[in-house]
Amino acid sequence: MPRTGAQLLVDCLASQGASTAFGVPGESYLAVLDALRDSGIRFVLCRQEGGAAFMAEAYGKMTGKPGLCFVTRGPGATNASIGVHTARQNSSPMILFVGQIGRDMRGREAFQEVDYRAMFGTVAKWAVEIDDPARIPEIVGRAWRVALSGRPGPVVIALPEDMLVEMTEAAPLSQPIEPAEPACDPAWAAETVRMLAAAKRPLVLLGGAGWDAATCRGREALADFRTWIEKAGLPLAVTFRCADLFDNASPSYVGDAGVGMPGQVKRMIRECDTLLAINIRFGENTTDGYTLLDLPETGKTLIHVHPSGDELGKIYQTPHAWVAGPASFLRALTALPPPTGDWSDWRAEGRGACERALTPPPQPGDLDMGEVMKVVRARMPADGVITNGAGNFAIWSGRFFVYRPGHRLLAPQSGAMGYGIPAAVAAKVVAPDRAVVCFSGDGDFQMTMQELGTALQADAQPVVLVVNNSSYGTIRMHQERHYPGRVSATDIVNPDFVGIGRAYGMHAEKVTRTAEFEAAFDRALASPSGALLELVIDTESLTPGQTLSQIRAGAGR
Repeated sequence: MPRTGAQLLVDCLASQGASTAFGVPGESYLAVLDALRDSGIRFVLCRQEGGAAFMAEAYGKMTGKPGLCFVTRGPGATNASIGVHTARQNSSPMILFVGQIGRDMRGREAFQEVDYRAMFGTVAKWAVEIDDPARIPEIVGRAWRVALSGRPGPVVIALPEDMLVEMTEAAPLSQPIEPAEPACDPAWAAETVRMLAAAKRPLVLLGGAGWDAATCRGREALADFRTWIEKAGLPLAVTFRCADLFDNASPSYVGDAGVGMPGQVKRMIRECDTLLAINIRFGENTTDGYTLLDLPETGKTLIHVHPSGDELGKIYQTPHAWVAGPASFLRALTALPPPTGDWSDWRAEGRGACERALTPPPQPGDLDMGEVMKVVRARMPADGVITNGAGNFAIWSGRFFVYRPGHRLLAPQSGAMGYGIPAAVAAKVVAPDRAVVCFSGDGDFQMTMQELGTALQADAQPVVLVVNNSSYGTIRMHQERHYPGRVSATDIVNPDFVGIGRAYGMHAEKVTRTAEFEAAFDRALASPSGALLELVIDTESLTPGQTLSQIRAGAGR
């Protein structure tokens, strides 16, 4: 049946079970917007392309399916690039479709012309432009597989506007593409058990993406793995922004190997004699700037398991580098009796430090975020979703919330400010009946606060906690350490956050005292239209462990 390139594209997406796309409209892909209108695929209308790309990334992270984003050429694509970079560092499946100039105008610096292969070549897993509408099924099929395979990630597809209206008789994809998870050789699992049993100070590092792919049943494998780990009495840490992969209340859980890594986690990574690294890529944050392990050989028994061979040996060399899907590896491992060894004191020391770290020192000012987090831990529903952007405020949700089975965390490993609100909107689109709470700093909030308009229009309004210290807190912290007392470009004059929340149809309150928060949070969770709580904290409260004055004094020594 003859159809336009745009209609064929949408039919191919529908054949893969696509139900939702995020985007900002543009004249360069009008034909796609028209095809989507009758497709049954929901188009979530966003306010800015960066927010739309964040939503698509969060959708991919939460569902295990490629998050779809549509933007226009030039400025639309450059705005969306922040979401592509975040999807790459988060290892989230995503496909960004970019409207493009007509094919007959290439190379003339036409209006909004960009070479997307060059622009996204080092950020996306694959960047391509479709010249012939007959190739749409081929390229969409490949993009779907690339986004999901190995280490998941983003694909960028440019769509010349004249190609989208050209007629073709090519048939759409007819079968769903579900890449198989690389299987684990049972001998690898047996060897892992043997090496763990021989260890004196073993440690498991768990992280990465792909746990929610439909084909791997990763969450089920994680549940069985928790039982196995606890029987073995092994200590386990998660990598940056992956705290929801393992029950934080487990006696085996010792903390988060991420930004601002706790001292006991650093010590355990440095001093362990056997390290089992499952589905992680050994990023800068997990290794404290590549200082915790010797390079290129760690000087300890390293077992590295990852579904992508490109990640094995990329930083650290080991003979025990195995290409296997994380869930496949865990199923092979848990089919064997857990190892036994004399490491109970080693694990207990790490666990004890982790539990003690849940109680920060009293914070300066009238509103204590340590006490706020006690309320959030107590009140958050068992299937709640937490999102955050980037900044010192994110330490509260990342370090002081206890993620239990059923909780989800959507957060940017890329350190992208403004991620939390779009991610929260995406989470409400995916799961409208779940409680979604976004932690946002005052500077972070103003990066993407316009996406509360998307939340209003899509009926996907979360609870937003705006932690307001009138400062770009992370930069102020570094400023005080390196240039103490010389404040520059980090103080913020803020708008009326409560008024902004109400303007977007949300329940909104300002909370200035610790005693006020519990009732306010209950009202926020109960609000059918979402809520915004402005939490006014003292500028002195730069980090949970050190005040501004303490940081400045320490820098002066």
